[in-house]
Amino acid sequence: MLHDKDIREPLFEYLEETHGKIRIIEEKNMGESRADVVMICPESITGIEIKSDADTYTRLEGQIKDYDKFFDYNILVVGSTHAAGAAEHIPEYWGLISVEVIDEKIDIYKIRDPQLNPKCDIKNKIRLLWRPELAHIQEICKLPVYKAKSKDFVREAIVQKIPRPLLDTLISDELFERDYNTIAESIKRYRQEQHPEKRVRKKSFRHKRKRK
Repeated sequence: MLHDKDIREPLFEYLEETHGKIRIIEEKNMGESRADVVMICPESITGIEIKSDADTYTRLEGQIKDYDKFFDYNILVVGSTHAAGAAEHIPEYWGLISVEVIDEKIDIYKIRDPQLNPKCDIKNKIRLLWRPELAHIQEICKLPVYKAKSKDFVREAIVQKIPRPLLDTLISDELFERDYNTIAESIKRYRQEQHPEKRVRKKSFRHKRKRK
């Protein structure tokens, strides 16, 4: 029986081999759920939900709704005990991967490729970025700074002014470059520059896996 921890490393190696330049972010909050794996590619983002042999489909319906809000593509990765019936639990545009043990080695089999998610909303996707990353996109695209405006206002302005294909690439670029060791300090510095009169609360961040 394969557990989640048994699946992750072989899966990451498989994704690197099949997709080239990627970055893996684990346990990313999205809506009411948490994505097991988020795969950043140069022009798209893929959400990956893992259902090991020890897992059930109890929460999958709600998780699918959240994945669909944020990611360009989505994939369900299942242990061999789920492989036969997994397709019945996901939309047709989701990809499906099976993981099993053969001759004491983990084998990964692609059942179907993911298709472009018709429900992905760029207004949700851009929420994956933090304020300094939004500011960098504003700078690159020579947009107004909007110092006194909220994050929601800035997100909406970016979405309205930057064509979707370019914005997809810019979002991926920011996530490729994100440094979880320094992002807290970057956010603090940004807030002080924008609102020097306000005190900034400390924020903690979990270290994420970076792969290229």
